[in-house]
Formats: sequence, structure tokens, C-alpha cells
Amino acid sequence: MPRKEQGWVTFQTSEDERKILEEFCEQSQRTKTEILRELVRSLNQHTWAPISPPIHEDKQEDIYTQKPDIEASIQKKSLKVSSRNILKGVVKRVVYGAVNSEVTLEIIHKVELTSIITRASAEELELSEGKEAYAVIKSNDIVIARE
Repeated sequence: MPRKEQGWVTFQTSEDERKILEEFCEQSQRTKTEILRELVRSLNQHTWAPISPPIHEDKQEDIYTQKPDIEASIQKKSLKVSSRNILKGVVKRVVYGAVNSEVTLEIIHKVELTSIITRASAEELELSEGKEAYAVIKSNDIVIARE
């Protein structure tokens, strides 16, 4: 539920438009809300050039032709991370699955850390054996167990 100072925007789309949005969300591993918010935020970064409008007897309309490039509008920026447990390592292996990928970093000699991340994230980060990467650990609880 939105806070009082927030609002809802509801609009109708064609079946084709809905499919485009859903496919984009699936490929980018982001929600519809995230995509649409980024698109709205990107609108003030574009110059909208009017073209000669068709002249109607009852009114004249301005038509704007430049559409934002969705892929370019939704660029991920460098993040500053509040986590203090950041370990630099070297990618030892990446096992790509249909949805997720298993990434193993060697932190120091013979000390490895393995994480499961989305395949899209692994591809976007261009993870491959021998590349440097960081393990960012944020956890409220670490459990140790024995049999």
C-alpha cells in the first residue's frame, strides 16, 4: 500500500504492450514497478522535440516523437554499500543455470566463498574465471551447526 504522500497510477495497455513489459521485467530481473518508476524518472532527462502536428479543424495538437530508450533509461549506477563485510577475491568458477548461477570466489589461498545469484546478474557483472570481484556479506544472523 502506498503512503499517503504517494499515489497510484493505473493505465490500460494492449496485450502486446503488456507482454513487452513482462518480457523486459523477466530479462532484467526487475519488477514492473521498478521499471516504470525508472522510466518516469528518466523523462526529465530527455529533450522532447515537437513535430509539425496534423491540423484538425477543431484543434491543433503538439505531437512528441522522441521516445526514451528503455534499455538506456534503466541503467544501473555504481552503488555505495553500507555493508562493512566486503571481501575482495578472484572468481574461481561460475556455473550458469537456467535461472540462477553459482559463483565461487577465492578470497585468500584455499579460502573460497560460494554464492547463488541470478543468471542475469552474473551475466551483467561479466563474471568469469580469473576476474576480480567482491563478496558483500550482509546478514543479521550466522548459524553454526554440527551433526
